[in-house]
Amino acid sequence: MAVNTMAPRTRPRPPVRPDRGAPRRMPKLKTVIVAAAAYVISFLFLFPYVVMLLTSLRSQDSLREVSFWPEEWVWSNLTNFWTSGLAGNLWVTLKVAAGSTVLVLLVALPAAYYSARHRFRGRTAFLILVLITQMFQPTAMLVGIYREFFQFGLVDSIWSLILVNGGFNLAFAVWILNAYFASIPRELEEAAFIDGNGRFGALFRITLPLALPGVITALIFTFIAAWNEFVVALTLTTTPENQPLTVALNSFIGQYQVDWQNLFAGSVIATIPVIILFALIERKVVGGLTAGSIK
Repeated sequence: MAVNTMAPRTRPRPPVRPDRGAPRRMPKLKTVIVAAAAYVISFLFLFPYVVMLLTSLRSQDSLREVSFWPEEWVWSNLTNFWTSGLAGNLWVTLKVAAGSTVLVLLVALPAAYYSARHRFRGRTAFLILVLITQMFQPTAMLVGIYREFFQFGLVDSIWSLILVNGGFNLAFAVWILNAYFASIPRELEEAAFIDGNGRFGALFRITLPLALPGVITALIFTFIAAWNEFVVALTLTTTPENQPLTVALNSFIGQYQVDWQNLFAGSVIATIPVIILFALIERKVVGGLTAGSIK
């Protein structure tokens, strides 16, 4: 007679659900303090934007009112932006920011990848030189920048703004991408070589997808820096049609009077695209900033 030596199957136990009637545990004092401090800091950062939005919805006569909320909501201040000709300046800003971002990625990606994967002679000096260029500000070099672009006939051109913004944001992108490429193991690329991929195949199929958070971080910071740039654009552009929005909004500031409601309305509209872009890729930006911090 055969004996069944197999152990009887046991049914998996259902997950234990928390008792809804049980009293909830109070958060720790440290958690409450950190959360309260976070809310206070967030309020301090958001309060100027709230004031800007409310001022953009006031009428000219109600700008000196003491009340925080406007008594009369003038929504036409936001719609007048599109009829005042500033929509063209917004399009110029978009082209400058997008062009600068593409230029930075095209140069920074191969430079960061090569410096992260190869220990060539002068590598440390190259990285230090890249870091030193980040210390120079465009304001201190305005005269030289203007003379250089004047000799090449690029004054009052969108291409001059793309080149300047791309050049001054290149160092940050190289450092971010270098740290991220260095955090990706070489063994993954070597496994791709064994599978028949070449250097470019391993780069585009393995390394770049893994380095996507770093790429997006460099993208968003370059885009925001080029979007908000003012001094160089004010110096290199003269005709209103070729000026980005940051310079065009300066026309609301007169010698004796400032058109505050229209100035703030244009500022609100100029801020919305950046907020939307950052909100969509915020998680990738956090991952890119922390790249290389944990080995």
